[in-house]
Amino acid sequence: MTYPDTQLFIHGQWREAAAGETLAVFNPATGQEIGRVAHARTADLDLALEAAQKGFEVWRDTPAINRSKTLRAAAALLRERATDTARLLTLEQGKPLAEAKGEVLAAADIIDWFADEGLRVYGRIVPSRGNLAMRQMVLKDPVGPVAAFTPWNFPINQVVRKLAAALATGCSMIVKAPEETPAAPAALVRAFADAGLPPGVLGLVYGTPAEISSYLIAHPVIRKITFTGSTPVGKQLAAMAGQHMKRVTMELGGHAPVIVCEDADVALAVKTAGGAKFRNAGQVCISPTRFLVHESIASEFSAALVKHASGLAVGDGTAEGTQMGPLANPRRVSAMAEFTQDAVERGATLATGGARIGEAGNFWQPTVLTDVPLDARVFNDEPFGPMAAVRSFKTLDDAIAEANRLPYGLAGYAFTRSLKNADLLARRVEVGMLWVNMPAMPSAEMPFGGLKDSGYGSEGGPEAMDAYLNARSISIMNV
Repeated sequence: MTYPDTQLFIHGQWREAAAGETLAVFNPATGQEIGRVAHARTADLDLALEAAQKGFEVWRDTPAINRSKTLRAAAALLRERATDTARLLTLEQGKPLAEAKGEVLAAADIIDWFADEGLRVYGRIVPSRGNLAMRQMVLKDPVGPVAAFTPWNFPINQVVRKLAAALATGCSMIVKAPEETPAAPAALVRAFADAGLPPGVLGLVYGTPAEISSYLIAHPVIRKITFTGSTPVGKQLAAMAGQHMKRVTMELGGHAPVIVCEDADVALAVKTAGGAKFRNAGQVCISPTRFLVHESIASEFSAALVKHASGLAVGDGTAEGTQMGPLANPRRVSAMAEFTQDAVERGATLATGGARIGEAGNFWQPTVLTDVPLDARVFNDEPFGPMAAVRSFKTLDDAIAEANRLPYGLAGYAFTRSLKNADLLARRVEVGMLWVNMPAMPSAEMPFGGLKDSGYGSEGGPEAMDAYLNARSISIMNV
């Protein structure tokens, strides 16, 4: 299929930027330009904001059952188009087709869940303390137009978690999607447009991130900000939102620990955590990164992880049999080289990988570092790539202390056969999501979010709905 040029979506219409500007889109497997994306400026944003306000006024007054039907229709269209949409995603982002299609189908499931959950946005009647002629009510209303900022690593998944919750509650939304991967989120938006979403309820723009974020966050039309991305950028946007008293949800960076206890099933731990580590070439906010392994099984675990990593088939995501695709851009390749060099210079052992593959595209070998010292960059900064760093521990208390040492608290993993250990880990590891003896399985019905510098708010479960609702207190005296 031909990769399309991507336009802006404003007031129900696909259109070029007012100034006619575009940006290049590159295939990370080849490094070649494959298309263009429209570059929005202030004039385009003004049109999108005006449309979002008008769309909100229509959508908030649309019965919840009708909103639900529209969301379900969009999910059905997304499933019908899953194969073609997945190919667009792979061409612009690099992940294997199977992963890309899985992302599209998971997005459809998320939309369906929020379509149903939107029917359960209830207020309540609160009995009066004394006068029975007083009726006290709590009403829940949509907060208003939302500005959403999303990254390139999951171009559909990161949009849909925000979009489905916002639309289910009656909000309108302007999505600033990633310029590196524009066609996949455009395909998601197209499914909603074709499902009959009223004009203005959903807008899509691309451009200079700082320019768009500063303009949208400060604008009085926007009442809520939701961002997925790095912690430094998230802090800047949260501060900006605070100046304008805008509600905020932040899903930020992580540095997920993996605690492999003395009694763990080593084969299960390697298969599960190893698979999660190299999924999407490690470009996942909840990717396992710091592997903390009990000293009695550290050698066995490391050898098995090296075998797993070195056996992965790396290549173009569109090719049959590819298990790991390229990194999304050349910056990530440079970062992998820097992380590797720093760790080795500080005393870590390069057990496998650690080098670029070929000259074309952004390919990097699946990498395992062992005996990694605590001061190595990879044990302190999120590598966001196919790099596993292994270090042994003596006691579970030591492992938990290391897991909690960093300011991040997004996700964590643990492997143990002991219910006592599992309970201790559940209570003491400071992360928003912990998976024990299993891979990461974020679902629409469970909270998705972090603690500490990994952000606040949720993008899953009923908690995600709360972020898009105002709770108002209404008291009426019968006279």
